[in-house]
Order: sequence, then structure tokens, then C-alpha cells
Amino acid sequence: MNRTAQGWGGPQLEIAKMAANCCPPSFPRLQAAFLSIVPRIERHGRVYFRHVKCPDRKADAIREMVDLCWKWFRRLAERGKDATRFPSVLATFAARAVHSGRRLAGACKAKDALSPVAQRRHGFQVGRLPDFSTLNGNPLFDALHDNTRSPVPDQVSFRLDFPAWLATLGARNRGIAQDMAQGHRTGELAEKYGLSPARVSQLRRKFHRDWRSFCGEPDPDCPVKI
Repeated sequence: MNRTAQGWGGPQLEIAKMAANCCPPSFPRLQAAFLSIVPRIERHGRVYFRHVKCPDRKADAIREMVDLCWKWFRRLAERGKDATRFPSVLATFAARAVHSGRRLAGACKAKDALSPVAQRRHGFQVGRLPDFSTLNGNPLFDALHDNTRSPVPDQVSFRLDFPAWLATLGARNRGIAQDMAQGHRTGELAEKYGLSPARVSQLRRKFHRDWRSFCGEPDPDCPVKI
């Protein structure tokens, strides 16, 4: 029984013919063949990463799976092998690689506290700080306990104004602002929230302007009209 009779045709058959002739398939045909197995790869990813509660992190993991599969798919095609014949195996190896921290470009840092790979490997978790003070206090304000440089009125004002200002921000920006207040670096914030370092720097300047405006202070970047 030939391959066409088994329901194996189209772009896959073209790859097989070209592989037999030691001729690499054209990019459009190679792309069409890969797109035919993408639904199976994504379905495998949804099952493999079903334990990931955050929908954004799960979507990122599945997208990294697809990217790795495409990279490996092209390499196999260059060697004369048709990966459409074993998409489940391809997806399994890609899912394991992403779970271990591998990415299409680089890999997750195993020693970064914000990296899920580091958290899983060393058995700890990172959670967000509370938005407002509770019965147990607020970690954002603990730094003020031993603060002998800021005047007491300024400390009191900050304790009242900072939570009120945070309430004006969205959920994501509120988390970023709190992490900035804790001294997290731009690169750490970019990796944690899936943003570019340039965007984090823009948000840092925006938060600074918004905070000064909230406190009634003039913006130094804006010229004063006389």
C-alpha cells in the first residue's frame, strides 16, 4: 500500500519525495507541513502544562513548545527526515525542554529567584506583597522602621499616600510598582512580567511622574510657565 492510499499526502508527501532525492523542501511547503501538526503540538502542550494555573504563563510555555518544534522540524527536514510522521514525539521532547527552562533563544536562569525553574529546582515560591497593611504589617513599610534619615512627618505621609496611590493603578502595574519599591532591577522585572527592559524603564519614569503629581509636586520635566 502506498503512502497516499494511507492518507499521507500533500506537503508531507512532498517532503518525502524531496528527502528521497536528497533535495531540501522549499520553505512554503515546509511551513505548510509544519502547520498541519501544530494543533497536535498545542494539544499536547495544554495537557503537559495543565498544572500551570496562570493562563499567560501556560500560553507562553505552549508557544515556546511550538517555536522549538519548528526549529527542530526544519533541522530534521534538512537531514531528509519528515517529522510529520512523529509529531507526538516531537511535542513530548519540546514540552520537556520548556519545562526544564529551555527556550528558543537562551534559557531560564537556574540561579534567578524569579525563575520558575529555580523555584522548582530548589523548592521555594515567590509571592506578591499585600497591597495594604494588615494585622501583620506590610513588608513595604518595614523598611521605614529603622529609617532615621526621613523626617517622621514624611514617613507618616508616605504610609498614608502610597497605598492610596497604588489603588489608582491596575493590577499588573500595581505589582510592578511594588517590586520597584522593593529595589528589583529592570532585568528582573522584565523577565517576571514578560516585558522588555525598555518598557520597564518607561513605566519607572511614568510611575515617578504619577507619584509626584499625586503628591502635588511639580514635574521637573515640564517647563514652568511664568
